[in-house]
Amino acid sequence: MRKITAITTFSVFLLIFNQKMWSQDSINNLKPKIDFSGCIETYYSYDFNKTDIGIRQPFLYTYNRHNEFNINLGLVKVSVSNAKYRANLALQAGTYVSDNYTAEDEELRLINEANVGISLNFKNNLWLDAGILPSHIGFESAIGANNQNLTRSILAENSPYFLTGAKLTYEPSSKWLMSVSVLNGWQRIRRLQGNSLLSLGTQLTYKKSDKVVFNWSTFIGSDSPDADRKMRYFNNLYCQYKATDKLNFTVGFDAGFQQKFKKANGYFVWYSPVLISQYQLSEKWSSSLRLEYYSDKYNVIVNPLATATPFEVSGSSLNFDYAPFKMAKIRFEARYLNASETIFVRNTFFKEDNLALTTSLSLQF
Repeated sequence: MRKITAITTFSVFLLIFNQKMWSQDSINNLKPKIDFSGCIETYYSYDFNKTDIGIRQPFLYTYNRHNEFNINLGLVKVSVSNAKYRANLALQAGTYVSDNYTAEDEELRLINEANVGISLNFKNNLWLDAGILPSHIGFESAIGANNQNLTRSILAENSPYFLTGAKLTYEPSSKWLMSVSVLNGWQRIRRLQGNSLLSLGTQLTYKKSDKVVFNWSTFIGSDSPDADRKMRYFNNLYCQYKATDKLNFTVGFDAGFQQKFKKANGYFVWYSPVLISQYQLSEKWSSSLRLEYYSDKYNVIVNPLATATPFEVSGSSLNFDYAPFKMAKIRFEARYLNASETIFVRNTFFKEDNLALTTSLSLQF
């Protein structure tokens, strides 16, 4: 809590200090730039486990419907920006929303982003943003066309897509980005009832060159009520490497630790490595291969059976993408998952493996 208080005090000081700087800006310089953007992602997925309930698997939160055409995400966004301030408002709909926002009030589920930011110094490289923000964790976003694979890795599906709070971001040069956030919790708009502890997030990004990027993001907090508070410590690391004009790689690793019991010294651990390679076959065609592993033996994050069954899953996926023009993309993906236990839903029983074919048609504007 002392860290959070220090961050708040520092931010207020900077605001007061910069009043003179703001008064020196001309009216023309404060005119906002307004941009409209959005996306529509339609998809069809066939899960060979043929689940009766229509939901593919309970630990997946995108493209998670079996044998039906649906919308993963429909999003419209307006952005207002200037050298000294910025704001974003994005509204959403789709199965991504249905699966990721079940803990939120119905009226809040429509909001993908709602945040305001102001510059805190003359160079405009120190910003304070507050509201509903995209997560600082991971290299995969909610917008499918921006990702190397059609579906998300298990690593991305089981870490936050969005966060709510205030974030202080500093970019001392084109190579470095640093941020610290005070948050309502682990992928939450409203703070968990009974939990009075705010969470802390950090991000450190180093862009060595146009070809190599390193990132380290963290989360510290609790996703349980005060009466049963168990602290969670989470790390996300990844490196993106563009080997050639046609070939690029992403290597990621997540590791989390959560107290076994309130005020206990022992911790439950979960972790996940992932490797993705993407190759540009031609001007309009590309292909991506993903290899991944996710271990959550004590069901801290993933508990598909609501039992003590360990979640240890390895997976591979191959997709081909066709972009007839820049804004549109047609994608095809085959994904195979294999577990150490029978955890994959198949009608009225469970299997150790899962195969699914997914295709999507998306448009960004």
